[in-house]
Amino acid sequence: MNITSPALRTVAGLLLGGALLSGCNTPKPLYQWESYQPQVYSYLKGDSKEEQAIALERDLEKIKAKNGAVPPGYHAQLGLLYSSLGKDDQMIQQFRTEKALFPESAKYMDFLMSNASKGAKQ
Repeated sequence: MNITSPALRTVAGLLLGGALLSGCNTPKPLYQWESYQPQVYSYLKGDSKEEQAIALERDLEKIKAKNGAVPPGYHAQLGLLYSSLGKDDQMIQQFRTEKALFPESAKYMDFLMSNASKGAKQ
């Protein structure tokens, strides 16, 4: 085949142009993570729970302002932080939010809420 034929050059140009343009379309991420992952790491290291809760609350406001979506586990992590700070009402609210947003977490959230209510009775 002769690459100098006008029809072949047109097809090659269209293919090349399509390949270049398809690289420009970057999809929006499904979740807005903000500092969630570093905060989980801080939690595991035993850093200040109060500071972690403040950071997650701040980031939650940023995500809401962007009309974004929190990743799975975000509200559960915030609930665990509230639990360790003795903020039981806020803990339950976060666990319920996690359960509503991510139904696959329902059994675990129910387990955490059940344990929290047992701990409150003792």
